[in-house]
Amino acid sequence: MTGPQMVRVKTDEDGLRLDRWFKERYPTLGHGALQKMLRKGQIRVEGGRVQANRRLEAGETVRVPPMDDSTPKPKPVASTGSRAEAKERIAPWIVYEDGDMLVLNKPFGLAVQGGAKTVEHLDGLLVQAFGKENAPRLVHRLDRDTGGLLVTAKARKSAQWLTEAFRTREMTKEYWAVVAGLPEPAEGRIDRKLEKSGPAGREKARFSEKGQIAITDFQVVESAALKASFVALRPVTGRTHQLRAHMEMLGTPIVGDGKYGGALAKVEGLPAKMHLFCRRLLIPRPGRRPLALEAPLTGHMLQTWKLFAFDQNAYIEWPEDLQ
Repeated sequence: MTGPQMVRVKTDEDGLRLDRWFKERYPTLGHGALQKMLRKGQIRVEGGRVQANRRLEAGETVRVPPMDDSTPKPKPVASTGSRAEAKERIAPWIVYEDGDMLVLNKPFGLAVQGGAKTVEHLDGLLVQAFGKENAPRLVHRLDRDTGGLLVTAKARKSAQWLTEAFRTREMTKEYWAVVAGLPEPAEGRIDRKLEKSGPAGREKARFSEKGQIAITDFQVVESAALKASFVALRPVTGRTHQLRAHMEMLGTPIVGDGKYGGALAKVEGLPAKMHLFCRRLLIPRPGRRPLALEAPLTGHMLQTWKLFAFDQNAYIEWPEDLQ
């Protein structure tokens, strides 16, 4: 950019903080550089000086000063192939779509976002399939090795209320897992605070009195001769690795979860892959009835269900109080 530009705020950007607006439009602009431009009055909204927390309104004009061409360019999207190929790949994963959201049945082994050693990720595939401006946005996460329902927002407004629903526990989530052994008791509530700790790159969620509140409801649905059990999990909170850490605390780690279960997470005859799947979501929608969604089991978990003759269509009734 060789001179200042006057950029109009889009309808989809209404209500966005100015600093967030810059982060999305100009991802290579650092926080310090943005603050300096604001202090000098180089950035203005409708001709006036503003703070970073100023909420923008659709149709307003933002003065954007010249950007340093030497600023590092964003890394390319970690995906290959054409837009048509990306759409064709994503199509079988679509569980639900409307003007607000796109809900996918995420395959096991696919990372949600990029990282230092991540060649391919869902976020990149969405950008490739829909284009940078129209790509659905992530509003929550699933671990790479966890499968099942993943919600993305198709518009900024829906991203706001969907993100808030996940954050405030309004979103009801049900996971299915296979654990090693048989949990005792067969149902209940795990209320154990968690704190992430450990060496860089090998951090784990561990119990700590100083940690964040972490609550999980669980029920044993079926068991295979004490060897392994089909367990339904309802996370009341959403801490990192919460379900994995809580099942380890019961002494029945999730099958395939070597990070938390070690050798105990291995069950003879079952693949050494994570047996954790987001099966159902009840999504609140402003001014409308909640949306109930369900994803069919896939991959190695489907094989395990067939091997043990577990009920693939089980409906879980949750008692009002599992404490």
